[in-house]
Amino acid sequence: MLTDSHAHLEMDEFEEDRQQVLERALGGGVTRVITVGTDLPSSAASVKLAGEHDFIFSTVGCHPHNAKDCSGEDLAQMCRLAADPRVVAWGEIGLDFFKLYSPCETQLALFEEQLGLASRCDLPVVIHDRDAHHEILSVLRRRRDSGQRGVIHCFSGNYDLAMEFIALGFAISIPGTVTYKNGREIREVAARVPIDHLLVETDAPYLSPVPMRGKRNEPLFVVHTARQVSELRGMDFREFCRVSNDNTTRIFGL
Repeated sequence: MLTDSHAHLEMDEFEEDRQQVLERALGGGVTRVITVGTDLPSSAASVKLAGEHDFIFSTVGCHPHNAKDCSGEDLAQMCRLAADPRVVAWGEIGLDFFKLYSPCETQLALFEEQLGLASRCDLPVVIHDRDAHHEILSVLRRRRDSGQRGVIHCFSGNYDLAMEFIALGFAISIPGTVTYKNGREIREVAARVPIDHLLVETDAPYLSPVPMRGKRNEPLFVVHTARQVSELRGMDFREFCRVSNDNTTRIFGL
């Protein structure tokens, strides 16, 4: 039993064979998937998909790439969606100072606003952090007393950064990059951080792990990531899956 803690099953990449993708995941031992919104339409689609399958849960939120197009009415509608019992987090939110599809100031303002909405909805957050480690840490430190909780998704920093996030009450989610040849830092993170703060994810359809690299990612492939992490930690694979599953249950209130 294993949970893919972060996928985007509502995306067009799965339109032609979504049911088969889900069947492969279940057949391979991936018994739960959290499908993650990145704007209002994808959030609504995620909630709908979760309502159709009892092993799928969803989130709502606006990704930093889409910050410039996110209106107050969009956020109000996301708040209404967040009342659905299948919604387990607010996200994917955060900062992306690498591609800069939205201005930095716009991203920061929306990030802080969505952190507040998540707190009011009593939901954990799923945070996207790319080339913005310092800025995200600064925001979360300012909000330390708010009880904000959640996951740093698709973690891309080093061990020291991971421990700073953990000290603030956040879990670290390991993607398929842990299987890549150039993944030295993420392998160290996966091997060393406290096990009760560790999740695994696909970020499907992106970041397929070895040996599936170059193909469209899907929830079943989280098994390869989990196996690599268990080996790095010197753990029995089934035991790692159990602990990771328990972590996901606790963090998202599944």
